[in-house]
Amino acid sequence: MLKIGVLGTGYLGKIHMQVLSELPELFQSIHFFDPDIKAAKEAAARFGIEPCHSLDALINEVDVVDVVSSTPSHFQCASNAIRNLKHVFIEKPITSTLEESNRLIKLAKEAQVIAQVGHIERFNPAYLAVSPLLENTKYIEAHRLSQFKGRNNDVSVILDVMIHDIDLILAVTKANVRRVSANGASVLTPHIDIANARIELDNGCVANLTASRVATDAMRKMRFYQKDACFVSDFLNKTAHSYELLRENEENEITKKNLVVPDSNALKQELTSFGKAVLSQSAPTVSLEDGHKALAVAEMIAEKIRLNVFTSED
Repeated sequence: MLKIGVLGTGYLGKIHMQVLSELPELFQSIHFFDPDIKAAKEAAARFGIEPCHSLDALINEVDVVDVVSSTPSHFQCASNAIRNLKHVFIEKPITSTLEESNRLIKLAKEAQVIAQVGHIERFNPAYLAVSPLLENTKYIEAHRLSQFKGRNNDVSVILDVMIHDIDLILAVTKANVRRVSANGASVLTPHIDIANARIELDNGCVANLTASRVATDAMRKMRFYQKDACFVSDFLNKTAHSYELLRENEENEITKKNLVVPDSNALKQELTSFGKAVLSQSAPTVSLEDGHKALAVAEMIAEKIRLNVFTSED
């Protein structure tokens, strides 16, 4: 079993601590550190765990570090842990920049540690229900919309939520990006709050992504189109459907089926997967390289939007 240290006890950090406490077969003890004294006291009171007094103290206490701090701090925190030969789980996005993620990949290889990026939708039961059925996907459509919550305002909506769909597109198609076009706008924060991107891949697949954190209604849905079929994953409501064309007696009929969606907690599955990878010294489901590739596409989208905004203002 492993000793795990959670770095960051904000909204998501507390959820991580709760889920980790439900996995005693993998994690024998949970430790945490948060430089925010108020947040640390709240976490200590809620979970009955005394906080470590510094990042170094946390790293010295554990086998693995769970980085759930703000995105700009990901590289410093994760690299510090890796240099001390600790395995790391890093919430998405992997880092703030591609330079940082490249350096992190190099460090992890040199240290020979297990490192996983928290692209949780890989473990969403609505995605798991359709993923075995996806073959030669031709077109992907994704909508990831939420009302403004005032969290994660240190990054754009692209790094905040669209990156989930970017990762799934790359995982499903296993193809390289050929061309990106995008538009977006800042509405309530200094960063991009709503964005639309068209991604063309070198295998011929096209993906159209829309993400917003200033929507009036919530939606997290992805549609995968391939010959004679469409598969729909509703990540929010944990449902999945298939629409397939049946050709019988020269008559065409589209049939809809409700797919079996596993009753599972995506974060628990994700952290379980990470813990097992560490114990077995095997490759994680979502590698640092996967996180790097998703970040690269996210940066391409952000740059296209920046150029479009600059051109329109000019």
